[in-house]
Amino acid sequence: MGHKARVSDADPTLMLEPGLYIVATPIGNLGDISLRAMRVLAACDAVACEDTRVTGKLMRHLNLSRPLWRYDDHSSDEDRARLLEAMRHRAVALVSDAGTPLVSDPGYRLVRAAREAGIAVTAIPGPCAPIVALSLSGLPSDRFLFAGFLPARDKARADLLAELAGIRATLIVFDTAPRLTRSLAAIAGIMPGREVAVARELTKLHEECRRGSADELLAHYSAHPPRGEIVLLIGPAPDPVAPCAEDADAMLRTALADLKPSQAAAQVAKATGLDRKALYARALALRGE
Repeated sequence: MGHKARVSDADPTLMLEPGLYIVATPIGNLGDISLRAMRVLAACDAVACEDTRVTGKLMRHLNLSRPLWRYDDHSSDEDRARLLEAMRHRAVALVSDAGTPLVSDPGYRLVRAAREAGIAVTAIPGPCAPIVALSLSGLPSDRFLFAGFLPARDKARADLLAELAGIRATLIVFDTAPRLTRSLAAIAGIMPGREVAVARELTKLHEECRRGSADELLAHYSAHPPRGEIVLLIGPAPDPVAPCAEDADAMLRTALADLKPSQAAAQVAKATGLDRKALYARALALRGE
């Protein structure tokens, strides 16, 4: 993970104006901390963080000691108000447990409130898991959409994938190791033929980025259960082409494994643009086979 940073690496003479400083931190390899991030963490008056234990470990690695204030999904409006009041007179750094704050973490409301209150906001860029995964994947990077975490429940996951299916950009989502095979199975049914990449343990010792069809990756990870944090990428939707009857039937059969005929028809209609009533009639026929 690299040598420990020296106190002298963080400029002790740096003076920060009051305000909010959004600081990106490593997503795995602690050597990825930037010199500017170290200087801000050394000079700020306090650090707002998701988990004081996680951020405390980073601060110890940097030989830094600053007050750590917890700010997470469970923080109240009053907690946010106290942070905003502190920022009027002090320099407060905002970090997430890993990576760039506000990317699937609770910092959005704090930044929005700070800007509305006229408090200065400064971003110190650095590691970001979706961008690292995109750069490794070999999938098209000229247009991409980050959609956060895939839902845990099968129906909600399928609904979201169907909603995203027609977007002509590389799709990037977070997933968990225990749910990965179910997600790949859903992608295979809802977006057949699309190229998919699984990036996991980014910047760590066992970093992996594997690309193939959803079916191929499903077979691999069914035989080799994954570990670690996962970024899942799906290639862009192809140019619009009306699916043939066989494709629609295949998508309906996949959807009918978990959904009622009306729900399956709605999901396939959203993904393909085909007539919902016709798909419903076909779903009833398939269910009766």
